[in-house]
Amino acid sequence: MLPEHPAYQQILAAFAETRQPMRARDLCQALDLDIIPKNIESTRHKLERLVERAILAEPEPGLFSQPRP
Repeated sequence: MLPEHPAYQQILAAFAETRQPMRARDLCQALDLDIIPKNIESTRHKLERLVERAILAEPEPGLFSQPRP
């Protein structure tokens, strides 16, 4: 189940648009967030939460993608 916070919708929309694996920093850029440690870490935590729920995959440490069907 997807968390209710709108940030998760934005993250999934960015992945749907690019269809490429991304790191937290890349996602911050895609979402027009300032590239500062606070934003990168917050984004990384959200990505990890999505991996825990099997909504995203982490094919290698720190690299996140949509799971393959």
